[in-house]
Amino acid sequence: MDNEISPEAQVAELELDAVIGFNGHVPAGLKCHPDQEHLIYPLGCTVLIQAINTQEQNFLQGHNNNVSCLAISKSGEYIASGQVTFMGFKADIILWDYKKRELLARLSLHKGKIEALAFSPNDLYLVSLGGPDDGSVVVWSIAKRDAICGSPAAGLNVGNATHVIFSRCRDEMFVTAGNGTIRVWELDLPNRKIWPTECQTGQMKRIVMSIGMADDDSFFYLGTTTGDILKMNPRTRLLTDAGPAKDKFSLGVSAIRCLKMGGLLVGSGAGLLVFCKSPSYKPIKKIQLQGGITSITLRGEGHQFFVGTEESHIYRVNFTDFKETLIATCHFDAVEDIVFPFGTAELFATCAKKDIRVWHTLSNRELLRITVPNMTCHGIDFMKDGKSIISAWNDGKIRAFAPETGRLMYVINSAHRIGVTAIATTSDCKRVISGGGEGEVRVWQIGCQTQKLEEALKEHKSSVSCIRVKKNNEECVTASTDGTCIIWDLVRLRRNQMILANTLFQCVCYHPEEFQIITSGTDRKIAYWEVFDGSVIRELEGSLSGSINGMDITQEGTHFVTGGSDHLVKVWDYNEGEVTHVGVGHSGNITRIRISPGNQYIVSVSADGAILRWKYPYTS
Repeated sequence: MDNEISPEAQVAELELDAVIGFNGHVPAGLKCHPDQEHLIYPLGCTVLIQAINTQEQNFLQGHNNNVSCLAISKSGEYIASGQVTFMGFKADIILWDYKKRELLARLSLHKGKIEALAFSPNDLYLVSLGGPDDGSVVVWSIAKRDAICGSPAAGLNVGNATHVIFSRCRDEMFVTAGNGTIRVWELDLPNRKIWPTECQTGQMKRIVMSIGMADDDSFFYLGTTTGDILKMNPRTRLLTDAGPAKDKFSLGVSAIRCLKMGGLLVGSGAGLLVFCKSPSYKPIKKIQLQGGITSITLRGEGHQFFVGTEESHIYRVNFTDFKETLIATCHFDAVEDIVFPFGTAELFATCAKKDIRVWHTLSNRELLRITVPNMTCHGIDFMKDGKSIISAWNDGKIRAFAPETGRLMYVINSAHRIGVTAIATTSDCKRVISGGGEGEVRVWQIGCQTQKLEEALKEHKSSVSCIRVKKNNEECVTASTDGTCIIWDLVRLRRNQMILANTLFQCVCYHPEEFQIITSGTDRKIAYWEVFDGSVIRELEGSLSGSINGMDITQEGTHFVTGGSDHLVKVWDYNEGEVTHVGVGHSGNITRIRISPGNQYIVSVSADGAILRWKYPYTS
């Protein structure tokens, strides 16, 4: 990260205020800390510590690639997180001090991916499981922060081991399971060895998706892709029972937790959450949630628990009434656009794949969700009067929604041939300007009940990526991936100026005084252009790796921000052309970025579904 910025420039760090995001695809990735006050979960390369009752967030940053698994020690003192990396490279495990929120040690032995982690009950050992390219199981000493011993995780004629769980009472026993393999391991510390015993399941061949251990170590339970549960005895290593016989869990048993009072909490890949007991495993209580369940974590003894799903929802459930409350949600697809309403920073809207969401800025709460199934929304804008959200969709339609209720106000059918890719509105609320995948720019007249095509401007040769309108509504600029930016006269509805560069333009901004524009794109250069004659004034090296996909400029024009495929948010001084602040926090490509009205925050969105809010570094 650090070598990307030239040493002579004094670059400050941008302060991260809040993160909206949760990677629901990490198996058992959502954890409730033993202090019962915090949830811990992964988002990209970061591990988030979120206070349950307040909005306070802390970030554990140290991984250079996505976090693939997470474990918390029984005492709550330690957190361990593992990551994925590129084929053949070492994948790190990081041991964190929970109270100090800092990195204690990096444990590097496995290659490619850390599949699963587990702490021993008295915080003596950590056991880690390598991914498919690695296939080994390693026991680490927490005190020495070093490996004690390792071994291949599974036999030769079976698939990979993907899950590990420690005994709840003994520091010397743990269980691994996966595709056709279930093993109970004993740690022999004096000889620095681990000894596996295969468990016998007779004729049953199963792929394990989840694993749970009873509090007294009497049994452990395995959830399978087939939708049934195996109950094993760790002492005899034999199968005790399996079920349910009929009505198996649809899309597999993807999460399983044993309760102190007896019985199991089971989550399925189809989003069904069930309380059941061995040997029948028939549902005693059940609720349907949105998205396949990947995590169930207990708060204390389990009178209350939290559930995480693949659609990035986090639910709180009270055991007695078995009703769910949605406590956190975010996009689970790449976020395509973000926009603030005119003149207020209190809320903002984002769009990703099939939905548009309106967020309350300070509390990170979702106020509204508008869903159009099986479609993709490429861009959004608020009308200046705040009465509608205009959105661009890949089915070639422009849809307008009411921002309070999400009611569909009107649709402009077949606005563009190859989908609508960009959209902007004029400040008098009378026009919408849209860009399409075929390169056309269209100007629409919006009346009380009518939407009329005023002009189709055919100059671009490929998709329009960004549109910005001048304050007096007499001119707009469109950027396209054909390597041109065009300045249009919106009074005479014709081209004023064309700018050419050897790049795919991704973003464009007017300087507030509106005699210059700045552009950027895949050539990683930030260019300043004269609006009057389209000549280039200056070029800056915007990033060392990857395209620049989003930019925004302050109302005064003194600073602007950029974000792109190097995952960095950069604040620039407009006149000096130098980076003053850098924000590190995204783990996916940044797709769009905005400065809030009044310059309080910078909000950046990325391809991994995350929304990050940064403190704007200057007082206006």
